[in-house]
Amino acid sequence: MPNSGVADAGRALCQRVLICNKKGLHARASARFVRTVECFDAEISVVKDGITVAGTSIMGLMMLGAGPGSTIFITARGLQAREALESLVDLVSCGFDEDAESGGDE
Repeated sequence: MPNSGVADAGRALCQRVLICNKKGLHARASARFVRTVECFDAEISVVKDGITVAGTSIMGLMMLGAGPGSTIFITARGLQAREALESLVDLVSCGFDEDAESGGDE
């Protein structure tokens, strides 16, 4: 398919992700998630325990109460859905790079 971005634009892509950082989806992690979403031409939503929030809402993400060990589902639609989803899954799977930022301290 020559233009795979267009093909992805019409369908939703979804990925289950484990929250693995020490503090879960707190304010800084949520802000980082939203900043990543804003880099892509895609509509992102996040689901936890049947509750869906926009991937552009820091407060919505925090209200999910996704602590360490929680599972969330990230859904992406749009021209850059695949790229956005891959980037967000990497971000969450790497613990929002919090250990690197804090130098590994608690």
